[in-house]
Amino acid sequence: MGENPSSARTADVVVIGGGVIGCAIAFRLAQAHLKVVVLERGEPGGEASGAAAGMIAPQGEMVNFDAFFELCAASRDLYPSFVEEVEELSGESVGYRRDGILMVAADDQHSRELEEVSRSQTRQGLPLERLTAESVHERVPGLSPAVRWGLFVRGDHWVDNERLTRALAKAAERLGVAFRAHTAATRLHVAGGRVSSVETRSASGAANSPISAGHFILAAGCWSCELTAPLGMYLPVQPCRGQMIEFESPRELPLVVRAGHHYLVPRAPRRILVGTTAEYAGYQKEVTGEGLRSILEGAWRFAPLLKDLRFRRAWAGLRPDTADHLPVLGYGEVENLIFATGHFRNGILLAPVTARLISELLLTGSTSRSIEAYRPTRFKARPADDSTQGSTGLLGSSAATGESAGAMNGSRGKKT
Repeated sequence: MGENPSSARTADVVVIGGGVIGCAIAFRLAQAHLKVVVLERGEPGGEASGAAAGMIAPQGEMVNFDAFFELCAASRDLYPSFVEEVEELSGESVGYRRDGILMVAADDQHSRELEEVSRSQTRQGLPLERLTAESVHERVPGLSPAVRWGLFVRGDHWVDNERLTRALAKAAERLGVAFRAHTAATRLHVAGGRVSSVETRSASGAANSPISAGHFILAAGCWSCELTAPLGMYLPVQPCRGQMIEFESPRELPLVVRAGHHYLVPRAPRRILVGTTAEYAGYQKEVTGEGLRSILEGAWRFAPLLKDLRFRRAWAGLRPDTADHLPVLGYGEVENLIFATGHFRNGILLAPVTARLISELLLTGSTSRSIEAYRPTRFKARPADDSTQGSTGLLGSSAATGESAGAMNGSRGKKT
């Protein structure tokens, strides 16, 4: 693909994708006085970032304490200062809470899972508080009498992800970032091993003039492979649908409560988010009866308080999952194209550290923390049965609906 001679340099950096990852990177680069354009196929934060639950909880959701856990914990620790910056510049509160997360056991399986969490985290020297059933019910009235005990993780947090992404976009705009909403990136022009420009299309379907820049950052979530596949790059990113329910509550839920892979998350004012599912059904964002049934049955086992609450809404989002469930970060085969995608359920959690690392990489050529394990070049070749690539980026077939086993059994997935 040759360079389009009609395109003039319009930005220092083009960020493709206006979710929490793209907005956070644009924010950091604008702080470094770069001219940044963000392309977003819908509204900023309108896809996975807005559909999440907002938990910032690496300790409460992991059993394996490896380099990825360290990356997640580092990002969690960046959140207080990150939020302070965003709120100050945007003038908006993002609903950041540091009240901790409560994990409870309502049956034998939950109890075994919590015991494993307790043992593994104690070996690592991580702070945990073991609670009796009486203490659990004192902290969160309305839980099931079947709840036997719990673990309180004081260090894990949560945030209103919808408000966070809106505030991030507003803060970035105030720093000079240009957002082009309802503008989909459709093709990267590459010449001499570099991206020269990107073609875009408006919501009406009309093609726009190509946009050129010195660097391009791919943060388009599960749509990322639509741009890389025509270049011959293998990027196994596929959508994983997560459904959510929101209720109105007569009183505030004091903190996040989890049992297995189901959870309740407080939202002001007096709302409770309940989730979730993990379904590989292509790019279908429909809310389904089976999905709602699965969420409600799982949550009612430990939180019957939901039965009397007023239903407010339900929705679904598409998380960008990769073949190894790890994010894709850094340079690949094209020297000025940086990847920041495939965060799966960890986009909200990993936004601060991803923004720091990607901005460091672009500005200095190196990062303060190794990202070698997350580089796109780790995916060497497309397996014969892989169907996540292609001109449309769609899965070859719709997978059966199913629940993720969750991070309590060692998975890397978070319910964010």
